Amino acid sequence: MKKVFSKMNFLLLTLMIIYSVFGLLMIFSASSVAAVLRYQVPTNYFFIRQLMWIILGYGVGIVVLHIPTKLYRYGSKIAMFGILFLLGFIFIAGSISGGAQSWYEMGFANFQPLELAKIVLIVYLAVYYHRMASKKKISLWNLIYPIIIAIIIFILIAMQPDFGGAFIIFFITALIFFSLPIGKRHKRTVYKIIGFGVVVLLLAVTFLGKSILQSYQVSRILNYTNPCQRYSDDTGYQVCNGYIAIHNGGLWGVGLGNSTQKYLYLPEAHTDFIFPIICEELGLIVGILVVTGYFIILFLILSIAKETSNLRNSILAYGIFAYLLAHILVNLLGVLGLIPLTGVPLPFLSYGGSYNLCVIIALFIVQRINVENKEDKIKKKIENL
Repeated sequence: MKKVFSKMNFLLLTLMIIYSVFGLLMIFSASSVAAVLRYQVPTNYFFIRQLMWIILGYGVGIVVLHIPTKLYRYGSKIAMFGILFLLGFIFIAGSISGGAQSWYEMGFANFQPLELAKIVLIVYLAVYYHRMASKKKISLWNLIYPIIIAIIIFILIAMQPDFGGAFIIFFITALIFFSLPIGKRHKRTVYKIIGFGVVVLLLAVTFLGKSILQSYQVSRILNYTNPCQRYSDDTGYQVCNGYIAIHNGGLWGVGLGNSTQKYLYLPEAHTDFIFPIICEELGLIVGILVVTGYFIILFLILSIAKETSNLRNSILAYGIFAYLLAHILVNLLGVLGLIPLTGVPLPFLSYGGSYNLCVIIALFIVQRINVENKEDKIKKKIENL
């Protein structure tokens, strides 16, 4: 066990721990008022629940750290079928929250299969394309089969409707596909198929999905510019109050716990809009440090991806890079009103049990890849002696 821990990337581990602790602190600060006034629960309610999920995440992560990635091939298909079942069954047994049917109520906690779907999809694509790369000839069907599965996941999530989650599935799949070492001819064919599928989907939504087009989520997506001119409307209220929070904080903030916007002005202060609360209480300087830390994490993941000696681990690392990058960009750009607001959480900092559990597991997969990279280097040195 000590040998495995000694081969981890300690800068990445340190940043994971810092963000976990900082996230707990900010969730407690941002949620304490809403917990009492809105949810009628103790002030530390969301803090305790987030703490439990983080402890679980690191516990599972330590197990993941000791599982060789070559063993993923034994469970990737079963996990994919399980996710497809959960995403389909959610329309029968799922709970509706915020206008989307995305959750399973489990009594002690809510589970969102979308979050697990992102990790399972990355693992599935990595295992599949690694195995495919060993074949002498690659047929077009072999190339697009997992893309079709990804499209099914995309459609199931978009039907909930959760367009932010659907976009992240698309982003992960696209980046992984772009990184594959295959011929341009095959890639061009796949692009045409995907383009045709997108056109068909848009036409279907336009002519058959009037109820979807009139939904709250779509109206929010189509109407996101100049939020403060729509302050009394749901599509502008949250973003405009986020602006006010950031403005209130200035460079150095009003002090930890002293936010005024968390007094129900920002309904999702401890989830999607945690970043404006950070800027309000701790200042724009800390906000910039938070973003800088994220990009250091992303850089470390890319560095580990480039050192891998096999396609499976390369796809795993690049997929997790895409997963985190998409969440960071979609959340921050949405909060700042630069793109539509889609309810995507921020890694480690936003409240969300199943999401943060999956983020921690994903980063421990990256740590496992780093361990295997170092083991491969040691083996090569011994072979060269």
